[in-house]
Amino acid sequence: MKTERNYNKESKDTIDHKYAYNFDYDVLHPFMLKSFEPFFRPGNLLELGSFKGNFTKRFIPYFDDITCVEASDEAIAIAKNELGSKAKFVHSLFQTAKLPTVYENIILTHVLEHIDDPVSVLKRINNEWLSENGRFFLVCPNANAPSRQIAVKMGLITHNSAVTSAEVNHGHRITYTLDTLERDAVAAGLEVIHRTGIFFKALANFQWDRLLNTDIISKEYLEGCYKLGQQYPDLCSSILLVCEKGK
Repeated sequence: MKTERNYNKESKDTIDHKYAYNFDYDVLHPFMLKSFEPFFRPGNLLELGSFKGNFTKRFIPYFDDITCVEASDEAIAIAKNELGSKAKFVHSLFQTAKLPTVYENIILTHVLEHIDDPVSVLKRINNEWLSENGRFFLVCPNANAPSRQIAVKMGLITHNSAVTSAEVNHGHRITYTLDTLERDAVAAGLEVIHRTGIFFKALANFQWDRLLNTDIISKEYLEGCYKLGQQYPDLCSSILLVCEKGK
């Protein structure tokens, strides 16, 4: 028998690990959006796993019709307070969500690794929610990020794709690489049209948070890490697949 998951608890910070860092909000989110923008379709947007709406805010200038599906009712309450009527919220698991239409753009960022049966959810996206001409943006943390490989060499984790105890506490089930992420997307019937990495990253998130409070890191340096990540996607903080509906 599976233990029922507490999504409110999973999204809370622990003593030694945050659910989300300033690095995620202030660095990764802008560069994710920059990576997505050339592939956006006109029309509506579905964000699967909106958490407290931090990333959702960034889509408002691009889309008038935004729907978010989120499993944590506490996170939805915070997001609603921040965004008001600028987005619609559905409190549901992806496995059971009932949505009224199809979507031209679907976003799933740093969420698939939390799902017990990721391929089944990707199949729902392909078969039920993605429009005939729509685009699906799938982002996951990268097992091969240099920061993670350094942690392996330090003996902090056993191997690149390990799921650490801190990640388990936050609901992680898998740590993806580009090939295993594409494997699951293809298994779900999606057509991958673009693959890349987002932001070359050799430091851990908590180290980045400390650096971002100093004048050591410039905007030019951040842009350089983003551009280098496009050259070496397997050495990025996150990996991105842009998909279309499978034929």
